[in-house]
Amino acid sequence: MEAGAVSREPPPRIDASADVVVIGAGACGLAAALKAGDAGADVLVLERDGSASGSTSMSSGFVPAPATRFQWTAGIEDDTPDRFLADIMAKSHGSSHARLAALAARTIGPALEWLADRHGLEWIVLDDFLYPGHSRHRMHAVPEKTGAALLARMQAATERAGIPVVCDARAVRLFVDDLDRVRGVELLRPDGAAEIVGCGALVLACNGYGGSRELVARHIPEIAGGLYYGHAGNTGDALTWGEALGADVAHLSAYQGHGSLAHPHGILISWALMTKGAIQVNTEGRRFSDESGGYSEQAVCVVSQPGGVAWNVYDQRIHDFALAFPDYRDAVAAGAVIRAADLSELARATHLPEAVLQETFIELEASRSGRRKDAFGRDFSSLPPFEAPFCGVRVTGALFHTQGGLVIDDNARVVRPDGAPFPNLFAGGGAACGVSGPNVSGYLSGNGLLTALAFGFLAGEGALDRSLN
Repeated sequence: MEAGAVSREPPPRIDASADVVVIGAGACGLAAALKAGDAGADVLVLERDGSASGSTSMSSGFVPAPATRFQWTAGIEDDTPDRFLADIMAKSHGSSHARLAALAARTIGPALEWLADRHGLEWIVLDDFLYPGHSRHRMHAVPEKTGAALLARMQAATERAGIPVVCDARAVRLFVDDLDRVRGVELLRPDGAAEIVGCGALVLACNGYGGSRELVARHIPEIAGGLYYGHAGNTGDALTWGEALGADVAHLSAYQGHGSLAHPHGILISWALMTKGAIQVNTEGRRFSDESGGYSEQAVCVVSQPGGVAWNVYDQRIHDFALAFPDYRDAVAAGAVIRAADLSELARATHLPEAVLQETFIELEASRSGRRKDAFGRDFSSLPPFEAPFCGVRVTGALFHTQGGLVIDDNARVVRPDGAPFPNLFAGGGAACGVSGPNVSGYLSGNGLLTALAFGFLAGEGALDRSLN
């Protein structure tokens, strides 16, 4: 049976049951499970893979949150949920779902502090660079500064809480009664065996539809030709279930892209390099955009270049800074980072035309010194000049995850087009409508984990309440 089916018939049997069932064991699903479990709910998490290793583990692991004690400890003041909300809305030019953006902005700080206080997650604040669109240093991470480490810490917390995560359990069908209350979930095992789990409430934390070529081509054709650097299991099951039930959906054209994926190595090169002054050139050796914008919209810019590739170009100063990021160290170890003593050697190693690359550097220095305005509007005046040796990384643009989905209320319950909530159906993360608006350019750094943790936190809290009714 293909996933996404909905049955109005009673479940033929119930093999197991729980107060709260969560589909998906990423950051959103585990946050929901932990929150519901804190209040004494019997919780069961269903994970389609042999082990949880989805979008969270593939991400940078950076979570934006305002007004946290972790910021205060780091000396970062004057950050509020309202300021964060203003940054979210500014990035999307006012097109974000305003209520959901406000909900996320005021929820994420308490969610991170709860994870620390109740479940021992350690948060640090990245204050050595400011991601585009953020007016304050508010990016939080676990000390390892990777998404894999964040997920590992959440998995450990789930184990300590005694919450079972059932792997190799692909949810394929929902059983819903005449009042639109979810009564059970059918799952398939790798050997084809089917099981039915009864539930008091259901949380959809199974991300979006980036892994479905059909849905991507339908809703976001501009990136259909790019690489997909997300989890293959993100095939739109939550969206399919929601649409079959008549749920409200919004911003299905929204997604997070990234314009700096080392190619063909498939390793993310942090956009923090751009904030320190790195540039991108195409295979002709020419810049083609303002690199100080967001990494999400840059995916489209890179994919549109000859061959769908570009080169990140920077110097030793930026290379040394980048070595603080585990992904970058992985890229160095994999041979993705080319190092050269001077510009001529870099041109030869990258097969970029030396004369054009020299011209690009001359124009860059003229813009930095104020002798001319940058052709793409980037301000280089506060950045030091490039100094040899130099580095280059061949990159492409990629789709990371979709940002549109099911509309939820302030308790993370899925709602109908008239705003009425379903009795016991919840969603968060990529399964829910995000806060980036309808376009790729609306994605503010960290918006994915923002809604995963904030809405997962709310879903777990709300799911317990509804499961007991």
